[in-house]
Amino acid sequence: MLNKTTIAIALALALPFAAAQTPPQPSSPAKKALVARILKVQQPGIEGMARTLVEQPAFELLGNAASALPSRVPKDKQDAVAKDIQGDVQKYLAEAVPLVQARAVKLAPGTIGALMEEKFSEDELKQVVAIIESPIYGKFQRMGEDMQKVLVEKLVAETRPTIEPKVRALGQSVARRLGVTPQAGVTPQTGAAPARPASR
Repeated sequence: MLNKTTIAIALALALPFAAAQTPPQPSSPAKKALVARILKVQQPGIEGMARTLVEQPAFELLGNAASALPSRVPKDKQDAVAKDIQGDVQKYLAEAVPLVQARAVKLAPGTIGALMEEKFSEDELKQVVAIIESPIYGKFQRMGEDMQKVLVEKLVAETRPTIEPKVRALGQSVARRLGVTPQAGVTPQTGAAPARPASR
């Protein structure tokens, strides 16, 4: 559903297209003020994008560590090592997220802001401000989670009979390739059971 992050991404995607379609627009103090208002509303989206950039490598490392743990660490020490790794990741996020978020917000006026000033007329910027500052749009944003929930519930209910067997078959295929035997009766909806080594 549409939210501030979606608007920020949509603007970022629209700007290159606008660049090809419209000649550069002269800047002015009025345009700078309008862009500042847009960036202020978009700040949570900008910060969210920055958080995602920081979290992505950490989550990849966690996934890789979880895969390597059983073969690299003795069983009696795996829980402690996993907890230590999670602590390292949390420390990294606590230090890196605020730093990257602050830098993203600082860079926004000279990057996104400058591009908007160049590619949008003052009247167009006024229209953007009117949309994103509208109470109706705010109400629409707040409904985003509810709208997504009703769609997902209906989608899952209607596609489960078709997709669940495919997911199960995929899991069995991957397990065979890894030489493990998944526990019987486990479905994606009830959660994946830990695999056990195949008997030799």
